[in-house]
Amino acid sequence: MRTASSICCISVFLVWMMIGWTWGQIQTNRKWGLVDSPEMPLRIQHTNTGRIMLWYVPDDKYKLRAGDKVSYQVIEDREDPKILVVADNGELDIPYLGRVAAAGKTCKQLSEEIKAQLEKELYYRATVIIALESANKWLGRVYVWGEVRNQGAIDMFVQENLTAGKAILRAGGFTDFANKKKVRVIKANAPEGKRIIELNMAEILEQGKTEKDVPLEPDDIVVVPSRLINF
Repeated sequence: MRTASSICCISVFLVWMMIGWTWGQIQTNRKWGLVDSPEMPLRIQHTNTGRIMLWYVPDDKYKLRAGDKVSYQVIEDREDPKILVVADNGELDIPYLGRVAAAGKTCKQLSEEIKAQLEKELYYRATVIIALESANKWLGRVYVWGEVRNQGAIDMFVQENLTAGKAILRAGGFTDFANKKKVRVIKANAPEGKRIIELNMAEILEQGKTEKDVPLEPDDIVVVPSRLINF
């Protein structure tokens, strides 16, 4: 009887040990972000070895541009996220992989591509986390020439609705000799090639017909000609 009782106690003890070990593994996996939880928001876990991002929901909307800063981390490395900058040529310098094309891709797309490359060459499993730290707000420049008070380049910024009329106002407005009815917008990067649009800025700026204004894109040129007869 004593032997049977001892065996029973040992069996119960071993079962509890297995349950405890299994629970510990589950908690460890959750700690290191190895449990898929797409419904959970991004969280930062501070540990003795650094910051670990848990329950990450990748951005699948914003497309990266030159100058954007992103945080990059492979969970299995158990290291702090690295801050990387999208270079002017649209590439990111990824550890172990080198230059990877990033511009025009979302964080989700990029993380999936890098994950596939790492698992093909270096990792058995790579949980890649890429998150936008800060967007480059500078989009490019447009140019205003001719009969305006301050000719030259005008900076454009992300989410700014810069039109030909607004660009003229930012260039100081018309001079006394401007032909407001014959303003030309040169679309340098139009899909069909260089395109010229003629605008009557007297209607747009003075009569409030802003629906006739033209949105500008980087490298567009606004030309304000002179009147043939100045009086």
